[in-house]
Amino acid sequence: MRHEISISLLFLLTLPVLSQTQSIDRSASSVTVRVFKSGLFSAFAHDHTVQAPIASGTLDPNQRVVRLTFQARELKIVDKISDSDRSTIETTMKGEQVLDSARFPEISFQSTSVEPAANGHFNVRGDLTLHGKTLPVQVPVSVEGGRYSGSVKLKQTDYGMTPVRIAGGTVRVKDEIEVSFQIVPAK
Repeated sequence: MRHEISISLLFLLTLPVLSQTQSIDRSASSVTVRVFKSGLFSAFAHDHTVQAPIASGTLDPNQRVVRLTFQARELKIVDKISDSDRSTIETTMKGEQVLDSARFPEISFQSTSVEPAANGHFNVRGDLTLHGKTLPVQVPVSVEGGRYSGSVKLKQTDYGMTPVRIAGGTVRVKDEIEVSFQIVPAK
């Protein structure tokens, strides 16, 4: 009897910890990728803004754990350009040269540690899997009004992707991209 009470008490004490995992409010959260141009004739090209809808996500503030997944084929160019240009750019972005979404359909982030910094700021370390390659990243995150936001710069070549070049390289995409986000827990 005493053993059963101990097990029941242990179970009840762990319930608050287990219940702290929250889903991400996918409609209120956003992840944006900014891709910049360079090259001799870059004045004739465009920087691009890509929306990356969150496929799934959870966070646990008490355990300091966050998990996010994205489907590469769902990334969308949101520039004010013609539908034809948008289609061409998205096809290239999702194709073999860049994301290769047929071979690498999922992009994911899994935190490995969350360390407090200054007021309402944290340094989140984790593993980002992109284009079939997993690398550690560190992301500064701020928390305000229950929303987590921040940005990080990444290099495409670190993940085995080749930045797009056209016109003999006189117009090209910079290797470095910027990923910014605002994550909102579901209520």
